[in-house]
Amino acid sequence: MKFEISNLKFEKFWGYLGPMKKYVRPLLYGLLAVLVLLQFYRPARNESNDQSQHLSTVLPLPDSVNQLMQAACYDCHSNLTRYPWYAEVQPVRLWLDLHVNEGNQHLNFSTFAKRRAAVRYHKLEEIVEMVDEKEMPLGSYTWTHADARLSDAQRKSIIKWAQTCMDTMKAQYPADSLVLRRKG
Repeated sequence: MKFEISNLKFEKFWGYLGPMKKYVRPLLYGLLAVLVLLQFYRPARNESNDQSQHLSTVLPLPDSVNQLMQAACYDCHSNLTRYPWYAEVQPVRLWLDLHVNEGNQHLNFSTFAKRRAAVRYHKLEEIVEMVDEKEMPLGSYTWTHADARLSDAQRKSIIKWAQTCMDTMKAQYPADSLVLRRKG
């Protein structure tokens, strides 16, 4: 019995490699060795859960909106990431960590209160824009996290909350203090 790959006999396929055949096996063993060694690399997890500078310390955050944001946003945009089981396998863990770090650079709800008022206001504008245009949560995230898929009503709830917070900030701060000034 001969092993077949899509009606192409394995021996025939192997024969196509010709003189490169002697390099393929060591290359595959090398890749396997790298993958095995990579399993021993364990970067620190994003699980500090320090809430002292959390968004809710400077802005009102209703439980309903908080629950939506915990399911759809916090894994990438807070200091408390819920890691799935496959995060134990490298290089998936590296990819997830890069994704979480990038998300936290753009917006981190756990350190939201540390930001100047203009930055917080701008981040609320971005939340409205990203959620309204369905750019967030990312499709690659909702594909594996069904609870992060937001309905139109849930999106409207988050948008309404962010707009209410922006209105509150407009009433609290002078208008020029909410303008984000770029360096340069």
